Amino acid sequence: MYQQLVIVGNVGRDAEMSYTPQGIAVAKFSVAVNKVTGKGETRKEKTIWFRVTVWRERAETAGQYIKKGMRLMLIGEIDVSAYIDKQGQAAASLELTAHDFKFPRPEVRNQRRGRARCRWRAERG
Repeated sequence: MYQQLVIVGNVGRDAEMSYTPQGIAVAKFSVAVNKVTGKGETRKEKTIWFRVTVWRERAETAGQYIKKGMRLMLIGEIDVSAYIDKQGQAAASLELTAHDFKFPRPEVRNQRRGRARCRWRAERG
């Protein structure tokens, strides 16, 4: 079986790149995905955080270009890890092993309606 998840969110911290003892590049960073429901007084916003890991050549690109605050689309596999937090409560973290990521490229379309849309472009590495 194979699973694939696509998320679009904002980077929570700069990508930190390192190498394994075998010389394989690995980059780690976090991404926040916001979900908004309702309008007006019933509007609610929920933020879901993902811990992201990227390997090999993509990790080197991530380490160079992925910075806190930027918008990013990631494609990869998800895993959940359970742990006990600092207050002794059970908690879980969502971990995404990204196989690919893309940066948004703003492009103005539908100028009559005044809407700007984003097209996604593949990272260059």
